Amino acid sequence: MSPLDNIFNFTLFRLGNQSFTLLWLVRLVLALLILIIVVNLFKRLLRERVLVRLGISQGNREAISTLVSYGLGGLIFIVLLQLYGLDITSLAVLAGGLGVGIGFGLQELVKNLFSGLTLLLEGKLQVGDFVEFNDLSGYIKEISIRSTIVSTFDGGDVVVPNSDLTSNQVLNWNYKNYTGKIRLPVGVAYDTDPLLVVETLLNSAYMQPDVMHDPPPKVIFKNFGDSALNFELWVWINRIDQGINVRSSLNFIINYNCRQAGIKMPFPQRDLWVRNAETLSPQSIQKESTQTIHSQSTAETPIPHSTMASPPTQSTSLRELLRQVPYFQTCLDLNLLQIVEAGYRKMLTTSEIIFNEGEMGHSVYFLLSGSVESFSIKLSQQIKVYQVGDLFGEVPVMLEIPYIVSSRALEEAILFVIPKKNLENLLRSNPYLADVLAQAMTSEKEFYAPVRQQLQDLGLLDMNKDSYDLVNWVRSRLKKLFA
Repeated sequence: MSPLDNIFNFTLFRLGNQSFTLLWLVRLVLALLILIIVVNLFKRLLRERVLVRLGISQGNREAISTLVSYGLGGLIFIVLLQLYGLDITSLAVLAGGLGVGIGFGLQELVKNLFSGLTLLLEGKLQVGDFVEFNDLSGYIKEISIRSTIVSTFDGGDVVVPNSDLTSNQVLNWNYKNYTGKIRLPVGVAYDTDPLLVVETLLNSAYMQPDVMHDPPPKVIFKNFGDSALNFELWVWINRIDQGINVRSSLNFIINYNCRQAGIKMPFPQRDLWVRNAETLSPQSIQKESTQTIHSQSTAETPIPHSTMASPPTQSTSLRELLRQVPYFQTCLDLNLLQIVEAGYRKMLTTSEIIFNEGEMGHSVYFLLSGSVESFSIKLSQQIKVYQVGDLFGEVPVMLEIPYIVSSRALEEAILFVIPKKNLENLLRSNPYLADVLAQAMTSEKEFYAPVRQQLQDLGLLDMNKDSYDLVNWVRSRLKKLFA
């Protein structure tokens, strides 16, 4: 036997009746390396091919492929040990003897392993989720048995032990979806009209295309600060992971609109008064020094906000535009505030379509400037022209039927739009508006006459009973819809 054979066949140790040589150990290591490569390839094939074709989501693909591949790899590893002649029972005895010592040395590793299994089995954190924890935010890139990789906005990948994710609070922004709320604090001068602030902030929110209309933006009057009235704008967006970009865009829009509206955002100011100024300068220049100090004190005195903030023109104030609408002329400012919060201003270009015939009623429109026409595509004729102060689109919304005509702008126009859901809340808090809207329909009986046949076809109107009292029917219908 050659010396090389003697080296490879030399017995390193014995376990029970089994002798372990260097050759046996080399073969086992090579087999384990091949097993690791095969398991990783199988995991990738399962995650990127098989589960994709089955339509499994990205997060579930990662969890399923990890559990299946590691479980299969562990089973094959046990089979390999038996094929190489290792007695599992004797190995169990050895593991029991060393278990206590190994447990203390590897307790953190074992903790992470079990935490990884918990994350994979529960599925509350999945690959692709946008998470925040411990001043860290980013997307989960990979969940392995020991650690999780989080990809940050800076372009780096942070390796986080799994135990940190299971033992600490983690904010998962897309546990169900990516929808989230952004809060933007805004402080204004004390002499600023709160209604103007609400109008400006809501108008700014609707100017940002990523802001959702349902739920609608909301302005909260938080408190009276030391030097400002503190408001907070709440907006909801579909992709909260893009919140930093939306927040920046809103800040630019709010700053611009506040400047246009003459709204000032104050900052702390102090007056400096010098006592016994004559002791600081010679008697010969006392008079000059006193005059200088007086002029400096006057210059440093803050200008009152009433002179700094020029009032906005009436054409830019939504409150003044709404006062042109007959239904709102007698409203108090507090009631008008609720109306402003319920809707938003919409700018129209010439010939821009507002809604099409056959669409379900979704909003009520008040014309603030310009002119709008309603027309029938089927009849190829104009039905009515609306002027400033007119209301339209209320019948389909209140009766829950499709629009029976189409509508478009005849010139550049401004609308005040109240979505159906917001109208319901507005009518609940202001019941008198239901009667106002019902009475407004009496002036257009001829225009609403074609609605009757449509109501009868939908089974909502008994022509023999209600055909001559449509307004009373609308009033009762409103009470049922918005009670």
